[in-house]
Amino acid sequence: MCRTCNLNDADLELLIYLDAIDFFNKKDFKIGTYSYSWDNRRWNRLLKEGWIVVWRERNRTTQKYHIYKVSFKCKQLISRMYRIMLGEEDIPTSEKFNKVMKRDSYSDKVLAMSIGNVNKDKTR
Repeated sequence: MCRTCNLNDADLELLIYLDAIDFFNKKDFKIGTYSYSWDNRRWNRLLKEGWIVVWRERNRTTQKYHIYKVSFKCKQLISRMYRIMLGEEDIPTSEKFNKVMKRDSYSDKVLAMSIGNVNKDKTR
């Protein structure tokens, strides 16, 4: 999922955390990043790529800061991950939808074999 969406593991875990708290500001984001690897550009990248959207703009008089929430795109990704973990949906095995299935490197080959085993196991 991460390689398909150009996210790293820390970004994905952070987005799951932010989805759980629903509405957040930049301070909440900074608190959430303490336990993940340092990435100075993470906030701008997630905002620019559409994983985080502005829910309420600030107006400099009554609202001192923006309020954000995770986007519909992010919610779809998280719900798809849960469906895969629960066995309701299989991990894609075509090269078009899953970059790992191209098997360019050794780790891709190992992951592709693991994906096949996970898809076979319907009791996950």
